Amino acid sequence: MSTEESRTDPRLRLVHQLRAVTVEFDLLAAEFAARHGLHPTDLRALIALLDADRAERPMTPGRLGAQLRLNSAGTTTLIDRLERLGLVRRERDTTDRRRVLLTVEQRAVELGWSFFGPAIDTLLGAMDAFGPAELDTAERFLAAMATATAASRTDAARHHL
Repeated sequence: MSTEESRTDPRLRLVHQLRAVTVEFDLLAAEFAARHGLHPTDLRALIALLDADRAERPMTPGRLGAQLRLNSAGTTTLIDRLERLGLVRRERDTTDRRRVLLTVEQRAVELGWSFFGPAIDTLLGAMDAFGPAELDTAERFLAAMATATAASRTDAARHHL
């Protein structure tokens, strides 16, 4: 595809906008991680745990490791580190005592809100310029882009085996 086509195709302009948003989010996340002495994987783990909690899906170390593409030893090291920092705790599942569940500590939530809260407020303010139908369309669009990106990542991983 030529540079001219890239400029005129609205789909490609959206791809470039998505990339720009992703870069900005990555930079914001890197700033948070650096400020709090966290590795980028620590932050991805906290996000995964918070997303699971919001969706009311229990998170086990195995699920977290699979989601982050870490082996068992790496997952244990990660959880140990987050536990030492007071950001995560392990708990036995009350229905299956053999299973360990991971929970984000309130300290982690407060730390996240203190840093990301102003950014979220700015994003919400920017969204005020759009009506409900436009926001519904944007939500459907972003969900489709997340699914397509995950499929691309899976395909890329499969082709590099």
